[in-house]
Formats: sequence, structure tokens, C-alpha cells
Amino acid sequence: MTGLINLSFVVNAVVFAFLGVLIFWVSFLLIDKLTPYHLWKEIIEEHNTALAIVVGAMSLGICIIIAAAIHA
Repeated sequence: MTGLINLSFVVNAVVFAFLGVLIFWVSFLLIDKLTPYHLWKEIIEEHNTALAIVVGAMSLGICIIIAAAIHA
């Protein structure tokens, strides 16, 4: 390590962050397809607060699983 920042650590962090976001996005789209209604339309246009809370909790759960898988 010649400087204060090791470039390989930065590259690893960026790659894993990108993979985590990509996996989250794919899983969110999959869950959106599995539900009987369009989540975005229900939350934004219909102002369904309960569904927004459920989707937020689901998103956090998926993110925690992805973070644990990447960290291990």
C-alpha cells in the first residue's frame, strides 16, 4: 500500500455496491410481478400507505439479506 487509500478496496466496494443494487432491483421487479396489482401505481396514484409500509419493510429485508451475503 503506497498511499492512504488502497485502490483495490475501493474497486471491490464499488463492484459489490453495484451488484447489491442490481440484485435488489431484480428482486423488487420479481415481487412486483408476483403481486396481483402494480405496486408503483398503488403507492403513488392510489396513495396506499399500508402497501408503502409493507413494500418498505420488504425492501429493507431484501437489502439486509443481500448485505449479509456480500459481506460473508
